[in-house]
Amino acid sequence: MFTSQTSSFQDSIDVEERDDFDSEEIAGYSQKIQLNCYYTIYLYQGTSLTLVDSSLPAEAEPDLRTYISRRLSKGALLGGMGNIATVELGIPEQAVGCYCCLLEQERSPEQPDADGNGYVICFMGGSEKGLNLFRLELDKYVQGLHSNLQIPELQNLETEVRPYLSQWYEESVMHIHRVVQLVQNNISFLLHAALSHIHVEVVNSDERTKADVSRFIKAASLQGLSQQDTTTASLCKAISEDTQSDLIIDCSTSPPTLTNTVSNRFCDDWIQAFLNAAERCNPFLLRQILENFKLKAIQDMNSLKRFVRQAEMSHYALFRCYQFLQGCGNGDVLLQNARAEHSDLPEACSIISVLEEFLREQPQAQA
Repeated sequence: MFTSQTSSFQDSIDVEERDDFDSEEIAGYSQKIQLNCYYTIYLYQGTSLTLVDSSLPAEAEPDLRTYISRRLSKGALLGGMGNIATVELGIPEQAVGCYCCLLEQERSPEQPDADGNGYVICFMGGSEKGLNLFRLELDKYVQGLHSNLQIPELQNLETEVRPYLSQWYEESVMHIHRVVQLVQNNISFLLHAALSHIHVEVVNSDERTKADVSRFIKAASLQGLSQQDTTTASLCKAISEDTQSDLIIDCSTSPPTLTNTVSNRFCDDWIQAFLNAAERCNPFLLRQILENFKLKAIQDMNSLKRFVRQAEMSHYALFRCYQFLQGCGNGDVLLQNARAEHSDLPEACSIISVLEEFLREQPQAQA
């Protein structure tokens, strides 16, 4: 019964051995390297593109300009919406992933017809598939530049705009890698906290580390994916009533000291996959592993919901449900979420209570 479940889990955790990333992301990452990444910003007025600044080699910029002009002429760049594609540039990487976004200028009474005018921001590095994993982060990062682009003639280019653009890869892509490098084998505690909606507090650290951990927890959580907002609110309320302690990461020591740690077999099984990808300095593979982790958790949650519905009519289904919770290694998290989601269904809640009691008795029986 559980052969397919085990196989599915192994497939998801072994993403680095599959074809998803073999030619584009994994090739060349067997050793530690620094990925070449670039930025370019153009002033866009009407149908004209004017180069403002770029870190691209000079021979590659005309290729990018041609590509952007073609996209604009087709209306494929909408204001404020990032677009990701593969572009051919005259640089060693040849085919490279490119994120581009049109930031339209704010209209003024003196320029009521300024629609479409603005700046085109381009970030290049890795592959199209890899950049797509960080689309939300890239969109947010570009929007953070908007106020700086309102300065007349970009007099702040060297002091603000260029430094900001130069950091796009570190700030938008590398945060997951930095967190794994920071906590190493303790990454399972962060994964469990994210699934359980437990607050994580970072102390004695700089602001960047605090932001990195916060973004990691948000990226690893299932909020907005597996449950409705009302269910998430119910779960958070239930957790606060249970007075579960925050996970504390104290960075005053090296490595950091973690307090109030909780994990389970499901989260522990993902540790090595994260460490392997971090060792290879592959942030795109790390993000894919994180997405696979969430996908597997969601699949197991859906399986539990199905078993609970069946258990309302069959004692055998209740036993199968218990077996599933034993086998998946994530029973505490799944039951926590199931209880919140079925809080208004008394029969389902009683089944969940029985399952919780079964799982509590299991360690005692093995002792």
